[in-house]
Amino acid sequence: MAHPPKGSQAPPGPGAPGPAAVPAVPAARGVPAPTAPPPGSRRPDAPGPGRSGRVPDRRSAWAEGVERLRAGAATEPGRLRIIGAVLALLVLAFGAVTAWQTTDRAGAADQVLHHSQPLSSDAADIYRSLADANTAESTGFLVGGQEPANVQSRYAKDIETAADKLARAAANTEADSESAKAIAELNKLLPRYTGLIERARANNRNGLPLGAAYLRYANDMMQSQMLLEAEKLYKTENAQLDADYDDATPYPWAAVGLGAVALAALVWAQRRTYRHTNRIFNSGLLAATAACTVALLWLAVGHTVARVDLRESYDHGVRSLTVLDDARIDSLKARGNENLTLISRGAETLDVKGATVDKFDYEFNQQMADLGGADGGGGLLAAAAALADDAAGKAPVTRAMARVKEWQARHKDARGKDNAGDYDGALKKIIGDPAEQSTGRNQQSTGDSFDAVDEQLGKALTHEQVEFSQVAQDGRDAMSGLPAGAAVLAVLGAAGAVLGIGRRLAEYR
Repeated sequence: MAHPPKGSQAPPGPGAPGPAAVPAVPAARGVPAPTAPPPGSRRPDAPGPGRSGRVPDRRSAWAEGVERLRAGAATEPGRLRIIGAVLALLVLAFGAVTAWQTTDRAGAADQVLHHSQPLSSDAADIYRSLADANTAESTGFLVGGQEPANVQSRYAKDIETAADKLARAAANTEADSESAKAIAELNKLLPRYTGLIERARANNRNGLPLGAAYLRYANDMMQSQMLLEAEKLYKTENAQLDADYDDATPYPWAAVGLGAVALAALVWAQRRTYRHTNRIFNSGLLAATAACTVALLWLAVGHTVARVDLRESYDHGVRSLTVLDDARIDSLKARGNENLTLISRGAETLDVKGATVDKFDYEFNQQMADLGGADGGGGLLAAAAALADDAAGKAPVTRAMARVKEWQARHKDARGKDNAGDYDGALKKIIGDPAEQSTGRNQQSTGDSFDAVDEQLGKALTHEQVEFSQVAQDGRDAMSGLPAGAAVLAVLGAAGAVLGIGRRLAEYR
C-alpha cells in the first residue's frame, strides 16, 4: 500500500529538477573541518566597526614621509635631491640674512648722516645762539644808553637763529620724546626772556638802575632755565647719535657665518661629485660657489670699509665737533659772566672755601679753566687740537688757544683796575672805548680777544663738519647696493646649485 508524502507540497515530478546536491568534501587528514561562525559574530577578515567601514590607517603622514626619505636616501638619486635642496636653502638663507643685516646697518648709517648728527648740530647751535644773545645784550648794556647798532643786530640775529633752529628741531623730533619736551620748554621761555630784555633796555635808556636788575633776572633765567633745557636737548641728541653709531658699526657675524657654511657645503658637494664621477668641475655648482664667494667678499670688504669710515667720522668728526661746541659755549658763557661782573658790581656773591667772592667773576674763572687751563693750555682747546687730523683743522684751534691766553691776561688787568676803583678803566679793558662801539672795534679789549676766539672756533667747526660729512658719506656708500646685490647673488647661487645637481640626476634617467 502506497502512502502519500507528508506535507501539503506535492512531490516533484519526474522531470523537475530537485535541489542541487552539494558534494561532500572530505576533510584533510589532521586538519579540522571549517565550521560556520556562530550567529552574530564577525569574520576575522571583516572590516572593523569604524564609521567608514574600513580599518583606520595607524601610520601618520610624517612617518610615511620619513620612510620615503629613508628609502630615497638609500639611493644615489635620492641623496642628490637632498643635497640639492640643502645647498639651495643654505645659499638663500645666507642671502636673506645678509640683506637683512646690511639693510639695518645702512639705515642706521643714513640716520647718522641725515638725521641724528644734523639734529645734534642744531641743538648745539640753539645753545650757542642763546648764550651769544645773552652775551651780546650784556655787552650793549655796559655801553649805556642807546645800544650800538652792531650789538642790536647780533642779538636779533641770535634770537632769530634760535627760533628757527627750534622750529626745525621740533619738526624732526618725535612728539613724546625728551627732546620734544625740552624744545617745548624753550619755546615757552624764549618770549619771556626777550620781554625781560626789552624792559632792561627801556630802563637803561632812561638811566634807571632798575635796568640792571631786569638784566640780571633775564641772565638768571637764561643760565638756570633756558641753557639747562638747551643742554638737555643737546645731550639727548648726542645720545641718539651715539645709539645710531652703535647700530651702524657692529659686524654682521650671522651673515658671515652663514656665508662660510654655505661656501663650505658647496665645496664639499663639488668634491663629492668629483669623487663619484671623476669630473673636475660641475658648471652649476661652480657658478653657485662663485656667486656665494662674491657675496661673502662683498659683505666682508664693504662692511669693513663702512665700519672704518664710520668710526673715523665719529673719532675725528663727531668727537671733534662735540669738543669744539663745548669750547665755544664755554667761551660765550665766560664772556657773559665777565660782562655781568661789571654790571652787578658785587651784587651777587658766593662763599668759596670761607671766602666771599663775586659770583660772576668766579664762574668766569671756572669756565676759562675748562676752556684753556690756567695759562691758555690744556682743557677743551687742547683736546680739540689733539682730535684734529690735519693742519687745516688744527690751525684755527691753535690760534684760538693763543687768543685765550691773551684774553686771560687782559681780564686780569681789567679786574685789577676795577678792584682799585677805576671802573672806567676796567670798562675800557672789557668792551673797549664806548665811543667806538658802533664801529665794532674793541681796541685791545677782552671783547676783542673773545671775538677772535669765537671766530677761530667757528672756522674749526665748519672744517670738522665738512670732514664728518665726507667720511660719513663714504661709510654709507660702502654699503650701498649690498642688500639688493646679496639677494640677487643668493638667488643665482641657489639656482646654480639646483641646476648642477639636476645635471647629475639626469644621468640616472
